[in-house]
Amino acid sequence: MADSKPIGLGIVGLGMAGAVMVRAAARHPAFRVAAAAELQAEPRQAFARDFEANVHSDISGLCDDPTVDAVYIATPHQFHAEHATLAAAAGKHIILEKPMALTLADCDAIIAAVEKAGVHLVVGHTHAFDPTIRAMRAIIASGELGRLGMIASWNYTNYLYRPRRPEELDTTRGGGILFNQVPHQIEIVRLLGGGLVKSVRAQAGALDPARPTEGHAVAFLAFEDGAAASLVYGGYDFFDSDELHAWISERGSAKQPAHGAARRALLTRRHSEAELRTLNYAYGAADDGEPPHQPHFGLTIATCARGELRGSVDGVLLYGMDGRREIALPEGPRFAGRGNVLDDLAAAIRAGQRPLHDGRWGKATLEAALAIQTSAREGREVMLKHQVAA
Repeated sequence: MADSKPIGLGIVGLGMAGAVMVRAAARHPAFRVAAAAELQAEPRQAFARDFEANVHSDISGLCDDPTVDAVYIATPHQFHAEHATLAAAAGKHIILEKPMALTLADCDAIIAAVEKAGVHLVVGHTHAFDPTIRAMRAIIASGELGRLGMIASWNYTNYLYRPRRPEELDTTRGGGILFNQVPHQIEIVRLLGGGLVKSVRAQAGALDPARPTEGHAVAFLAFEDGAAASLVYGGYDFFDSDELHAWISERGSAKQPAHGAARRALLTRRHSEAELRTLNYAYGAADDGEPPHQPHFGLTIATCARGELRGSVDGVLLYGMDGRREIALPEGPRFAGRGNVLDDLAAAIRAGQRPLHDGRWGKATLEAALAIQTSAREGREVMLKHQVAA
C-alpha cells in the first residue's frame, strides 16, 4: 500500500467505544472512514448521515467490503474471537477492543488466524496508549530515575451504575470490572513495568445483588525483576478519584462532582438501560468535541530509585531531590490515546513495524485479568505463564 493512500477503516460496533474511534479516525491523516457495521438502526443512520461511507448491518458485509483495509472491532466481548477470525480470514488488518477475548484458547485462535492471513493486529484501546503513560514508560526505560521499584494504580468511578447491557452485568459473558475496566490498569502497569508479570494475588467481589458482577478489586502483581504493582478499582459511584485529578474526566474534559448521581439516575430513569446506552453513548449522541486535557485512568504512581512519576492534567509530574517539576507533552491530546492506536496500526501496515500491543501482548493482559479472578475465588497466588516483554 502506498504511503500516500489513506487506510480504509471499517468500524464494527457503533456504541460508545466505536463512536469515539470514528471521530478519532476521521481526524487521523493516515486513515479514511470507509464503512461501519451496526445492528441498531439509530447509530447506523447517524453514521450514514455524517459520512460518505458504506453502511452494513453485520460484520460479514463489512468484511466483504473492498473499500475496507482494516477493521476496528468494538462488539460485545463474547464475540471478539469470532469477529476477529472472520476479519483476518477476509484479509483485513485489525484493531480489537479489550479484552482480546474471554479465554486464552480464544486468544490463541485469534493469533493463529492473524498469522495465517498475514495481517496485523493491535489489541486496544486501553489507557496504556495514553501519551502520559507512554511518556512515563520512556522515562523509566531510559534509566534516568534508576531502578523501578513499584507502581500503584487507583481508580474509583461510577462504572457499575452507568446504563449497562445484560451481558455487562454477567461475569460469565465478560461483564464486570475484571474484563471491562481492570484491563486498563493491567496494561498500564505491564507497560511501565516491562511486561513480565510473574504472579498475581487478588481479592475481588460484588456488593450489590442488583448488579451481580464484580464491582471492586484489589490486586498485587509481582514482576520477574522484583518490581511490583498494586491495582485498586472501585466502581460503586460513591467516591470519584477524579477528585484527586483536578476534576478532569477520564477523556480529558472538566467535570462536576456527581457522587451517587449515576445511581440516582438509574432509579428515576424513563428508558431501559439499553435505550439509555444508545441515547447517551452510541454514535449520534452528543459529541463534546476534542477534550482540552490529556486522558487518564485514575491515578498511577511509579516509584524509582531516584524519583517518582505520575500523570498530570497535561503532562507528567516528576518528584525528585530538587522537588517537583512538570514535563509537558510535546503534542496535544490527539483524540485521546486512540490516536496512538491508529498510529501503531498504520506503522505496522506501511512499514512492517510490529505493534507492541499485538496478539501475544493482549493474551498476556487477559491472562493477568483471569488470574485476578482465579486468585479472588480460590484465595491463592496464581503464577503466570504467557507474559511477554514490553
